[in-house]
Amino acid sequence: MAKKPANGAVDNRHYDVVLAPHITEKTTLLSEHNAVVFKVAQDASKPEIKAAVEALFSVTVTGVNTIVSKGKTKRWKGEAYKRSDSKKAIVTLAEGQTIDITTGI
Repeated sequence: MAKKPANGAVDNRHYDVVLAPHITEKTTLLSEHNAVVFKVAQDASKPEIKAAVEALFSVTVTGVNTIVSKGKTKRWKGEAYKRSDSKKAIVTLAEGQTIDITTGI
């Protein structure tokens, strides 16, 4: 389990865990159910993601679900290459809590 910093202070690791918001049509529909989707680091665990979101956005997180998308194999000019793997986290917030992902941290 991730260590919580004293007083919920923002640690530099929190910025390394949460990379960016993932904005698509599906993720905007999830916002109706108090959920926000973030791109996160490959080695980030669910407790680390929860601690990072709570510290960075000053909200209460009730659940974290993660998805690892394996990179596809593609071809370009006859040469094969592989896209990078990516990890997303669906963060469910407590009732009445919101995160405005269009503004910066």
